[in-house]
Amino acid sequence: MSFGNGAIPRSRRRAVRIRVLAVLLLAAASVGPDAHAYPSRVQVFVANSGSDNVTVYDTRMQEVVATVRVGRSPVGVGAAPDGDRVYVANELSDTVSVIDARTYSTVATVPVGVHPFGVAVTGTRAYVTNFGADTVSVIDTATNTVVRRIPVGHFPHSAVAGPDGRRVYVTDNGAATVSVIDTGTDQVVATLPVGRFPAGIAINPAGDRIYVAATGANSVNAISATGPTLMTTQPVGQVPMGIAVTPRGQVYVANAGSDTVSVLGRPEIPVGDQPEGVAAAPDTSYVFVTNSASGSMSVIDIATNKVVATVPVGSEPEGLAVTS
Repeated sequence: MSFGNGAIPRSRRRAVRIRVLAVLLLAAASVGPDAHAYPSRVQVFVANSGSDNVTVYDTRMQEVVATVRVGRSPVGVGAAPDGDRVYVANELSDTVSVIDARTYSTVATVPVGVHPFGVAVTGTRAYVTNFGADTVSVIDTATNTVVRRIPVGHFPHSAVAGPDGRRVYVTDNGAATVSVIDTGTDQVVATLPVGRFPAGIAINPAGDRIYVAATGANSVNAISATGPTLMTTQPVGQVPMGIAVTPRGQVYVANAGSDTVSVLGRPEIPVGDQPEGVAAAPDTSYVFVTNSASGSMSVIDIATNKVVATVPVGSEPEGLAVTS
């Protein structure tokens, strides 16, 4: 797919589509707990799609504590709200690996749909976007089995759960829409048109506003979660993919085509080569960005909006999630 269609040409890519996983958390090796008070036991899980593993980074010890082998081409990562389990979408294995966040062992491998990509986790369910099947697989987290497949729009890409777990929002990359799933019925209750090739998606802490990176339009759409209705559209850098919202509502967008991070309302921040995933720390300290073509993660200090560290991770890091 051409750059104008919102994709980055890479010879290893398996399918024609826009790629990113959104939305979760990574901490940096040079950032210590003395500077910012993290919750206890904050760990970062990074999916390395080029090395078929997950890097585990401990933010207190400021070091990588484990490397967990998973399926082929892991891209999306979602953490359970209690922090005990991490769910990794293995795109080329058509599976989800369930990792125990305390022992760093894989406790289950769950078959899902074709080309799983994004994962959003509520208290009792994990919602997995199947890019190649136009469905979302619903995993019962107590039994690690698929209990339902929900039809959504074309090429479902990324997903995010609301803070109360009552809604899951899915970007339909090929349909230029967002599907809204009611988790009580596991049915799509609304479909909202957004910008071209929507990829990353994030929700603010209050749960009333959703942000969508429109890769093909070089913009970010803001959606009212109570409607949902389209509220605003703001231009960002080239090929925006990952998106995250800080606890104070600041919005950070990884621009894979311009090697920058946009902060809505502020100047862009240069980072590594082909930034894709982005996530905010649980306090007001840092934002973390996976640089897929650099095999690294950039750490941005929110106070200064400057990169304060670059941490090596695995090959082609994409998705990331935090447990605490």
